Amino acid sequence: MNTDPSTAAPRATGGCLCGGVRYALRGALRGVVNCHCGQCQRSHGHYGAYTSVAPDQISLTETRGLKWYQSSAMARRGFCAECGSSLFWEPAGKDHLAIAAGSLDQPSGLTTTGHIFTDDKADYYTIDDGLDHWPGSGEP
Repeated sequence: MNTDPSTAAPRATGGCLCGGVRYALRGALRGVVNCHCGQCQRSHGHYGAYTSVAPDQISLTETRGLKWYQSSAMARRGFCAECGSSLFWEPAGKDHLAIAAGSLDQPSGLTTTGHIFTDDKADYYTIDDGLDHWPGSGEP
């Protein structure tokens, strides 16, 4: 991630609930994918809704609250240690950073494109929106 704000106009901005973490995104954002894995359920209190961007396309404009948690061997999660907002999911060795869609300032202009890890979804809701879904990480 880039900690030096770029001079190019951001495509989107966002941050946590308290303002302890703020970011600006440049370049193309992927449509929102809803992740129903157990870790997202625990981290978000429901499923996680994420867009993504190339790591060099994010500038952190406020970092005082940013902390990282190594949630598995394959990824770490970024959150605000001041207010608890879940913000980022960063896979090891990949060329993208997932951004929690709810942390984007509105309007985002994004739409939801599908669901992953649907075999792990909780039993209290259904997925009936007609979008593509995958039992595992078959992310588009």
